[in-house]
Amino acid sequence: MAGLGNQSYLELVREVEDLYYHEADLLDDREFETWLELLDDDLVYWMPLARNVSSREQGALSQQGTEMAWFDEDKQTLRKRVAQLRTGMHWAEEPISRVTRVVTNLRIAEHDPDRGEIVVRSKFLLYQNRQEDEVNLFAGKRRDTWRRRAAGDWGLRRREILLDQNVLLAKSLTVFF
Repeated sequence: MAGLGNQSYLELVREVEDLYYHEADLLDDREFETWLELLDDDLVYWMPLARNVSSREQGALSQQGTEMAWFDEDKQTLRKRVAQLRTGMHWAEEPISRVTRVVTNLRIAEHDPDRGEIVVRSKFLLYQNRQEDEVNLFAGKRRDTWRRRAAGDWGLRRREILLDQNVLLAKSLTVFF
């Protein structure tokens, strides 16, 4: 990426790191309503099913709208999921899960200052513990598009989540990535 070593680029990297760590804290602390404020109104939140591909097809990517997905949602759908979690009657989250996520390998893959957008690639490991002995681990990659808002903060415009699992081993999928 152009700009390595450039002071303004390094400041942007630090700002992005802080944004991701703040987002992880909001989700771990179940501050979902505050997390929703980070999302643009036209958000696309997409997590396709992982496919087993041959070595010849290694570069084959899933395309939104053409394949099944764990999530293919927008901000309104995520808002409804949060409201459902807050009812106290969500069977898969009563009692609530203990969740810790680690976000790492943050890299600004694209930066368009004219449009005020950045594309950030990252990796994550999410640990979820329910009841006494139910443990789920989710590992994967994300490709996010963030847009600089008029107020100067960032809004998440698109999140593509690629789980490194072909078969979901968890009993339910109630966490946000």
